[in-house]
Amino acid sequence: VQLQASGGGLVQAGGSLRLSCVASGRTLSRDTVTWFRQVPGKEREFVASIFRSGGSTYYRDSVKGRFAISRDNAKNVVWMQMNSLTPEDTAVYHCAVGLRTILSAIRDHRSYDYWGQGTLVTVSS
Repeated sequence: VQLQASGGGLVQAGGSLRLSCVASGRTLSRDTVTWFRQVPGKEREFVASIFRSGGSTYYRDSVKGRFAISRDNAKNVVWMQMNSLTPEDTAVYHCAVGLRTILSAIRDHRSYDYWGQGTLVTVSS
């Protein structure tokens, strides 16, 4: 299984980006797919998740109302639309796939089986 994350870039505060996570070798429709982000020197942190086949979504508090995670089963891709970006959103964003992730553990990076390589999001003030 390979995950390809893309869509990052440099954007001004208040701007938008859409990240994509494309999988090869596995159909994502039944898996939990989650975006994490990491700033050098800091812990990797949970951002947003779409849970298993039911598709319930979960977000960290600081991105609620600004970010939206969604899944396109036909294209085997998970998107994350990011609006109203702030400099605090600057990080490398990774997508991760969990085959048996339980709901109580979606925020734990150890719950995931596959990881993409990351895409850098830089928000300037």
